[in-house]
Amino acid sequence: MLHRVEGIVIRSMDYGEGNAIITLCTENAGKVGVLVRGAKKVKSRHAALVQPFTLGQYVFFRNNGGLGTLNSGEIMNSHHPIREDLIKAAYGSYACELLDRVLHDEETGSFWFRQLSACLDALEEGKEPGVIINVFEMKILQAAGYAPQLDSCVACGREKAEDELLLSPRLGGALCRSCRHNDPPAMEVSPRALKLLRLFAALDLTRLGNVDVKESTRTELKKIMRAFMDTQLGLRLKSQNFLDQLDKYNI
Repeated sequence: MLHRVEGIVIRSMDYGEGNAIITLCTENAGKVGVLVRGAKKVKSRHAALVQPFTLGQYVFFRNNGGLGTLNSGEIMNSHHPIREDLIKAAYGSYACELLDRVLHDEETGSFWFRQLSACLDALEEGKEPGVIINVFEMKILQAAGYAPQLDSCVACGREKAEDELLLSPRLGGALCRSCRHNDPPAMEVSPRALKLLRLFAALDLTRLGNVDVKESTRTELKKIMRAFMDTQLGLRLKSQNFLDQLDKYNI
């Protein structure tokens, strides 16, 4: 059967001699794997269609599910500037790998297609990559059923002033100081960072404007979100390791 989808390349791998297999996050068909014959050959007309972050129209044959075989395609946005920038490419790769690893085929759809598309657009436009990824991570946690509880204490349920709250990745949200005995290693959080985390939980990337976040707050948010991601999801991602290396050398 012939299928026509609008999709974003979230993974591309060599297959055999000159071929590639791509994974697409599509608007209406979930995640789809497609074999692209000859994509790695020098004069292939399909070479650009298998590049990471590429948004395009893909037409492929597939019978009874499984892997499809590309028939034709048309690029809508190559996101070439992301691939040409080390920092943007690193964050884009992380977003794609995170979506691919956390969400099952049936869980991806128009919402995640829009979120990833907005994420890549924002990276290409030069918005702060750390903030973009923090919002994306929050959406992933929510989709996976691990959305942090940020408006009240996870232990006693009481609403407290922002300066009276800590954050407990292990318990899954805010923790008042009276309940700190439930998780002594709970993290300190500034009122500004907590407000931003609540904002990230309430909006999606299609509505993200230019958020002015000072460097110290960006560093705090990154540390907090990394703790929640590691504790709640426990993934080992190649792209995250690369981001850690960039941080190590202050790139």
